[in-house]
Amino acid sequence: MKFALDNWMLIAVMAASGAMLLWPLIQNRLSPVKDVGNAEATLLVNRSDAIFLDVREPKEYTGGHLPNAIHIPLSQIDARAGELAKLTARPVVAYCDSGRRSRAAAAPLGRAGFKDIYSLRGGIFGWKKDGLPVET
Repeated sequence: MKFALDNWMLIAVMAASGAMLLWPLIQNRLSPVKDVGNAEATLLVNRSDAIFLDVREPKEYTGGHLPNAIHIPLSQIDARAGELAKLTARPVVAYCDSGRRSRAAAAPLGRAGFKDIYSLRGGIFGWKKDGLPVET
């Protein structure tokens, strides 16, 4: 007991650092978005008629995008949700360059009515790295 009282700051730092290490795991479990790799995304498109949603900026999109992707930048999803209204029954696979912005798209996509929301792990960089087709 004396050790705990004498070293309470060290114990607090240890608890805080442990919580920070666990936070990404907890956040992924609570998030409505599921990460998928290239193979799973392709299966979703082929079997479940999923749509690819490119959430990158226009300049990035014109440099190349996934086949048949719909382009709505992350900053515009809320304002342009009406364009997606007829597609909410289908799964959506959001992607960006590396996968960070696509995870952030989960909340606005949920507000737009989507139930099955996926984020492409590795984004378009991972897609290209695997030699998969890209449209320009």
